[in-house]
Amino acid sequence: MSIMDTVYDKARGKRMRIVLPEGTEERTLKAAEAIVKQGLADVILLGNAQAIEKAAKGLDLSAVTVIDPSADARHRPYAQKLYELRKAKGMTPEQADGLMNDEMYFGVMMVKMDEADGMVAGAVHSTGETLRPALQIIKTAPGISVVSSCFIMELPGKDYGDSGVLIFGDCAVNPAPTADELAAIALSSAGTGKALAGLEPRVAMLSFSTKGSAKHELVDKVAEATRIAKEAAPGLQIDGELQADAALVESVARLKAPGSTVAGKANVLVFPDLQSGNIGYKLVQRLAGAEAIGPILQGIAKPVNDLSRGCSVEDIVNVVAITAVQAQA
Repeated sequence: MSIMDTVYDKARGKRMRIVLPEGTEERTLKAAEAIVKQGLADVILLGNAQAIEKAAKGLDLSAVTVIDPSADARHRPYAQKLYELRKAKGMTPEQADGLMNDEMYFGVMMVKMDEADGMVAGAVHSTGETLRPALQIIKTAPGISVVSSCFIMELPGKDYGDSGVLIFGDCAVNPAPTADELAAIALSSAGTGKALAGLEPRVAMLSFSTKGSAKHELVDKVAEATRIAKEAAPGLQIDGELQADAALVESVARLKAPGSTVAGKANVLVFPDLQSGNIGYKLVQRLAGAEAIGPILQGIAKPVNDLSRGCSVEDIVNVVAITAVQAQA
């Protein structure tokens, strides 16, 4: 059974309400039909009802809820809530009212007010347009200082991670994380691995050094991030700094990091910066033939996920299923 099969089964176990704010977008509409047919989530589409009906011609959306933010009774109370949340940042009541006509802001407010359990967008919006309302309204989870991302990497062989399953973070969001941010990425990635892939996380903080084999301020940052993460989550198996071979290969781990409970057995790899993370996941995807599931956003207090604007219908269905399982957790 693949990881996505497992995620689909989990999503069906407890139907969550997922809002799709890009309600007139063709791929989103086809995905909405597939999601409800497969029982993965209850879908809420945002947009003008007539425009959605016209765009969805030939699709069965009878089990989908359609909401027009500009006409919905929640518009005014949502605008008032947004004003209260953002007035210290200079937002006026008029600005808040205008933003509630924006499906992205309305969708995030639905999640904030517990009228939806998660949101998926990005088929026609940029990452910034997706994340901005989430960070302004939902904010980060308690104890987490930064929003980050991870990929679930499913290798065709079973030699590494948990039978070929590894979590790679952060590969899409933070270009140059601080030690505190790296620690937060480690905690979030461990949580995602447990919630979505059923892993018992063994987290390796990656570097070009293993246990002081090299001296550099970049190594010091990873070592400090490891200390911070251990202090924040003393029950988590986490070690660093570790080179990639020491993290993954037991024979190398015995030489470079003897006695480590993580080295040679890591299933969560935390990269020191975005360059290494993005390059790393793409090399493993292309050269090793791994399936790369993501990016999965993490660290937001309630789940919001971003799509690529080149996404397929299947991609949207997968991300909705992932978001539903995140909401369950």
